[in-house]
Amino acid sequence: MSQTNPTPGLDPITIGIVSISDRASSGVYEDKGLPALTDWLSRALQNPIRFEPRLIPDEQARISETLIELVDAGCALVLTTGGTGPALRDVTPEATLAVAHKEMPGFGEQMRQISLRFVPTAILSRQVAVIRNQSLIINLPGQPKSIQETLEGLKDAQGQSIVSGIFAAVPYCVDLIGGPYMQTHDAVCKAFRPKSAIRPTAA
Repeated sequence: MSQTNPTPGLDPITIGIVSISDRASSGVYEDKGLPALTDWLSRALQNPIRFEPRLIPDEQARISETLIELVDAGCALVLTTGGTGPALRDVTPEATLAVAHKEMPGFGEQMRQISLRFVPTAILSRQVAVIRNQSLIINLPGQPKSIQETLEGLKDAQGQSIVSGIFAAVPYCVDLIGGPYMQTHDAVCKAFRPKSAIRPTAA
C-alpha cells in the first residue's frame, strides 16, 4: 500500500493495480508495471490514494479471483497491465470479462487508436474495460511507455492535446457508478465532466 501527497479536502480513493506476468511474478525479471502505474496515478490525481498492488502470473482463474478480491476490498478503480495480446498465455481480457457486470468497450477502442499512432501491431491488443459492482476495471498495455501514452494521451510540442487519453473519462465514469469524486492535475491529464457534474474546488 502507498500514499500520495494529496490535496486536502478531496475524497480518498483506493486503487487496485495488478501486474500480470509469469516471469515477473516468479522473479525471472523485475516487474515494471506496478511502479509505472503508481508513478503515473500519483502524478495525475490530487486525491489521497491508497494503492492495493498485486503481482500475479498469467493464470485466468487467479486473475479473476484477484479482480474480485480488489473490488470487494473497496477499490473504486482497478488497473491491470500485461496479458492482453494474442499469445496462448495472454488471458487477462477473458479473466476480466468473466467478472464483469457491464462492458465498457470505448476504453479498449481508444487505447488501440492511441497505440496505432506508434505501431501497426496495436490491432493485436485485446484490452477491455468493465464495471463490477461500483468498481471500474481497465486492462492496460504491458510496457510502461504504453501505459503512460494510453492513460495520458498524446500532445503536440506546445502541450496541446492531439488524442485524448482514456483517463480523461475515468473520473466521470467513477462518478456515475457511485464512486469517490476524483480530481486530476490538468497538466498531466485533464478530466472531462459535464458542467452539471463539476464540484466547486475549495479555495
